[in-house]
Amino acid sequence: MAIDVETTSVGTASPGDYDYDQHGHGYSSRRQADPRIAAFIHAALGPARTVLNVGAGAGSYEPEDRYVLAVEPSATMRAQRPGHLMPAIRGLAEALPLDDDAVDASMATLTVHQWADRSAGLREMRRVTRGAVVILTFDPDAFDRFWLFEYAPELAEIERRRFPSIATLCGALGEATEVRPVPIPLDCTDGFAEAFYGRPERWRVEYNCERPHSSLRYETPKAVGDRARCQVPPPAGAAAAHVGETGAPGHHATCQVGEERIEIN
Repeated sequence: MAIDVETTSVGTASPGDYDYDQHGHGYSSRRQADPRIAAFIHAALGPARTVLNVGAGAGSYEPEDRYVLAVEPSATMRAQRPGHLMPAIRGLAEALPLDDDAVDASMATLTVHQWADRSAGLREMRRVTRGAVVILTFDPDAFDRFWLFEYAPELAEIERRRFPSIATLCGALGEATEVRPVPIPLDCTDGFAEAFYGRPERWRVEYNCERPHSSLRYETPKAVGDRARCQVPPPAGAAAAHVGETGAPGHHATCQVGEERIEIN
């Protein structure tokens, strides 16, 4: 199978609700795969030797002991893949440039909410995959436990509109789909917003540095994002005045994080 990684045609660079070509710079330095979450994903792939990674981004969670074919629409994200990984093909989930049953297994991590047509993308993954289709995503029905929503409740409705329900994903993948909760460790090394439930002051530092959190860029009024940033307590020793904050430095939130899920077909 030969595919030109530079000339494979796609409709747009960022088909979803977040422009990674514009906002994805520095993503790979801030989003590092957590080995415990990676272990769940790799186990779900089973004995597959060839794996397709859809919406691959900078390559987080790709198993390095198997042949991985990565598909990613954003040039900014493709450019951040480390040198030991294969270059990614420019392509979309909704139109995968592969034959039927081309790979043993396929994976998509924290990406389905960005797809322009999720049903089409899931059908494409099922079409090109002989075995397991593994989706790592967030359960919007558990968002009432997402710590950040206590600081900015408006974000909950925004995120619920963006993320497909677990039932929707299972319906698209087939009756044999299995749902497994994936715990998010307190010291999770991956920097998605949900991972900061035990250290919210670190999230505020990262947000101040314009960390790529798509929920705070897409359809989010600036005032909502700013309020979330200012209400989350600052790190110990930080001067509160730079954000007009009067809360106690070093305070930790006690709310729980929502579960992260894997769907396996």
